[in-house]
Amino acid sequence: MNIVSILIGLVLLVFVLVGLIPLLGWLNWIALLIGAVGVLIGALSRHKAGMIFNIVLLAIAILRLSLGGGIL
Repeated sequence: MNIVSILIGLVLLVFVLVGLIPLLGWLNWIALLIGAVGVLIGALSRHKAGMIFNIVLLAIAILRLSLGGGIL
């Protein structure tokens, strides 16, 4: 399950990096959904690397949304 969580995290990484570009911050809303799935799958695994990877990327997406006014 950890491999699946890391793969989801890699997809999430693409969304978060593209979401950092001005006017594409709305992609971070999609990243939040993908990241939540990755964290849930990572929590089911014995190893927690995938879950931590997804949590860090979620924090970056939330920070970007809050700076852009997407989360009030």
